[in-house]
Amino acid sequence: MFWKTTARSVPRISFTTAAAVALLSAGASSPALPNPLSAQPHEGIAQLEASIFHTDVIPAPCHPNPRSQADMAGLAQRGDVRRTPRPLKERLIRLAGRPHTFLPIQTFAEADSPSLLFQYYLLDTRGFEPNVFTSIFPGINDAVMLTATGGVCGIPTIGSVRLALEPKPDLPTDPNDVRAFIDVFTDIDPLFVINNESGWYEGWMIHDLGVAPVGPARGDGHAGFGTLIQQDADLLRAMGTGNNVFGHLFTTDGKDPRLPSEADRFPDIQSNLVPIFLSMGAYNAMQQSDVHSYWEFNYTTDWVFPLYELPFTGGIPGTFEPGSIGRLSSLVPGSGPQGVRNNPVIYGDNPSLPRDPDKFDGDDDAQREFRNRFIPSGLAHEIYLDVYERLASFEPDAPFPQRLFDAYAAEVDRVDQNGDGVISAVEGDVDSASDGFIDNARLFLPATSFNRFAVTREINDGYLAPRFAPSQRAWILTGSAIPVTPAVPASEGRDGDDR
Repeated sequence: MFWKTTARSVPRISFTTAAAVALLSAGASSPALPNPLSAQPHEGIAQLEASIFHTDVIPAPCHPNPRSQADMAGLAQRGDVRRTPRPLKERLIRLAGRPHTFLPIQTFAEADSPSLLFQYYLLDTRGFEPNVFTSIFPGINDAVMLTATGGVCGIPTIGSVRLALEPKPDLPTDPNDVRAFIDVFTDIDPLFVINNESGWYEGWMIHDLGVAPVGPARGDGHAGFGTLIQQDADLLRAMGTGNNVFGHLFTTDGKDPRLPSEADRFPDIQSNLVPIFLSMGAYNAMQQSDVHSYWEFNYTTDWVFPLYELPFTGGIPGTFEPGSIGRLSSLVPGSGPQGVRNNPVIYGDNPSLPRDPDKFDGDDDAQREFRNRFIPSGLAHEIYLDVYERLASFEPDAPFPQRLFDAYAAEVDRVDQNGDGVISAVEGDVDSASDGFIDNARLFLPATSFNRFAVTREINDGYLAPRFAPSQRAWILTGSAIPVTPAVPASEGRDGDDR
């Protein structure tokens, strides 16, 4: 299919209410876009009140799922879905009723006991400023093929993300423990397949920076790990309307937190939160525009992009117009513009020994990867404390982005053991010691602290950061974390290789 038509509104349909009840009882100068308020969303808007067996009417000339009722009934009884909370179950069943290449991913147990669902996200295309991937703008993309949302004749693009803990006997069973092993399952529909320039979709768990507590200073006067000194706290409290006190989300203006919104207008009106993005890896769509992805969350993967990329993504207001986009590369690992710059022959992607960040654990430390571009998520959090909250204890007169570059180099240096400006697999291991601590558990944010989720439409720009980060200019879906307390068994069958 070459021509991808524009969207239209579509209704919802429900099947077999009685059967559903029974199943439930079982378990700056750049060109501006036109005003998005006049834009037509790709997704349909005529939606009926949801019930467990609701799915979507597929408008002609697209074709409905001929097995819709059977697929929904079968999925509702599947062991990894049967006991899930109703909103999640409704979303998964709705996806199953649509045309699809595959049903929502099945969660297989990784231990003798079932995997435990403890958190999920429900995704849609609202909650951020409309963009060319999610909306039609007159004169911009109203006479060209659609490339992300708008598939299957305009049915809404929706999705879900499930987090299930592996209850292995030698691993923690508390998802707040950074040593826990967690499986992440993403199901989205519809998204068009990305064909050109090696593009992809990418999921991101998002942790919003909170205001740190006051603690004792280090010997050099710098705040201790994860804390502020009192002078920092006093300056934060004086910002804006006084929001920036311990226990609150940090805001860049000191006012009440404001999440991304459909009313945002880049670059002038943006969220005042400071997000930390954790990548779920790259994926693409299937033939029938359904998308499915599996990812593993643990201390070997809870690592984020080098933050010094941010001033070069084009997503910070005022950085695109002077031509900053793409100006700096992190292709050769190091600690950024103010840190260590390494020899590409030693730290670059060597054809005789390809760089492989997945070579994390091993019995021979010499074989574990030492050329990592990314850093542990909790270390990114520490860098952001320097940049945004330690207004007295860290370079009080330094402007952005110098504060970011200096903080990145300084905090990496505290963990880096050999002075190469890189956190190797050995140096970043959760059981390694650094900076006077007996281990590195502090360097990792737990899965439960990632309060939001987003999916972006990526292109191969050479960066690990989200496209146009920290803005939402390439977002196509988002949703907030929903805890499941207590966690519920949510797996069926056994993984063939559950080591």
